[in-house]
Amino acid sequence: MKPLLAWLAIFALVYLALVALVWFRQESLLYLPHIPSRQVVATPADIGLEFEPLRIETDDGEVLDAWFVPAPDARAVLLFFHGNAGNISHRLDALSIFHELGLSVLMLDYRGYGRSTGQTTEKGTYEDARAAWHYLVDTRGVSPEDIVILGRSLGGAVAAWLAANRPSRALVVESGFRSVPDVAAEMYWFLPVRRVARLHYPVETYLRSIHVPVLIVHSREDETIPFSHGEALFAAANAPKRLLEIDGDHNDGFLVSGKSYIRGLVDFLDSLDL
Repeated sequence: MKPLLAWLAIFALVYLALVALVWFRQESLLYLPHIPSRQVVATPADIGLEFEPLRIETDDGEVLDAWFVPAPDARAVLLFFHGNAGNISHRLDALSIFHELGLSVLMLDYRGYGRSTGQTTEKGTYEDARAAWHYLVDTRGVSPEDIVILGRSLGGAVAAWLAANRPSRALVVESGFRSVPDVAAEMYWFLPVRRVARLHYPVETYLRSIHVPVLIVHSREDETIPFSHGEALFAAANAPKRLLEIDGDHNDGFLVSGKSYIRGLVDFLDSLDL
């Protein structure tokens, strides 16, 4: 019995160590500003687009690196929130598509990402989103009726929070998740992640309180966030709502899908009379 008890004790210690690791390292597991790097490696000028480099101040004292990319005779302003890795310089493919759709774009790096100051937290990303919205409305004089909020992956959670707390014309959640604990429970099914979660991003809950048109974009081939999350978000959203099914994996679905992705965005924008 003694060897068995010894092995059980070792297993229990390893298991507790894993639980402690999840508790203490949640931020570093979710926020990946150093992958591939924090260095801003390109600008819209590299794809032939004029832009305004911005430094947006938040209410709690951080300074966010951002770009405003105007479009001629813009049909709306797209407020774009990227995913949990890299920075705005890694999103030029998406920026090119949005520009071709006739959208002016404001895109920013969360605190702790790229050249933005501070340390990333859930509350902090919400503060960053609020600062971006107020920059458009208060500084540039953009009407909320002309703002379409779009978030991809983690950005979908930030976008949903903003749409639930500030007026806008519409919301697009691309490759989004129901909540961080829901995703973590699927990835780390052997750990009590729901009990130790400090990061939540409850997108499903936010959607239930949003009353602007919503577009959910997701791929059945998404290897990171299963398609079932997109279906759950669509079910939670209030009408009018649309579900756009695309192809490809989590990071390049919008590129792999190409024309069908663009057509879905165009149809959604047209439905808004923009």
